[in-house]
Amino acid sequence: MLASLRVLAVIFLLVAVLAAVTDVTYSMAGNRMVITSLLEHWAKLAPQASQTAQASLRRLPLVWDFLLKPALSLPAWGFFLALGILCAWGGRRRSKVNIFAN
Repeated sequence: MLASLRVLAVIFLLVAVLAAVTDVTYSMAGNRMVITSLLEHWAKLAPQASQTAQASLRRLPLVWDFLLKPALSLPAWGFFLALGILCAWGGRRRSKVNIFAN
């Protein structure tokens, strides 16, 4: 279980770096600050899946408006950075403490 969390942490951190590099590249090319949200990346990578998910989730306004839309409007690199840090923290090796040492 801990090993799988560490593997997920590496994958999430790699995706965060790739998203950050994409934003920096677009920012340097356009001479303006570009921060791409998770929803924009999802719409570029899988437009049909993004539209279908949005259409089905808009039927539940509480879930879409208060839970998913704010999470998907975060910068993609920040979202995956947070997920990577949480998985790395959850998958860390715990130190064993010998409570019977004199």
